[in-house]
Amino acid sequence: MASERELWAIALKVERDHGDSGPRHIAQKIGAAAIAGEWDAVTMWKAIAARFDQLREEHLLAHDRRLPAGYSVH
Repeated sequence: MASERELWAIALKVERDHGDSGPRHIAQKIGAAAIAGEWDAVTMWKAIAARFDQLREEHLLAHDRRLPAGYSVH
């Protein structure tokens, strides 16, 4: 499997290249790997998905902190 640094790099690339469609892109990668029986790739893409989710959560929290008082993102 990829190193921790590589997993984060791929998650960042997916976020940059696919934005809100990132989860769909990752799901397609997981599905294709599963169909091909490439279980190491399935495991890797699931790890990337977890990091992608963490990036998105941190991004939303950072954005929420910049909003004026009384406003929030939901």
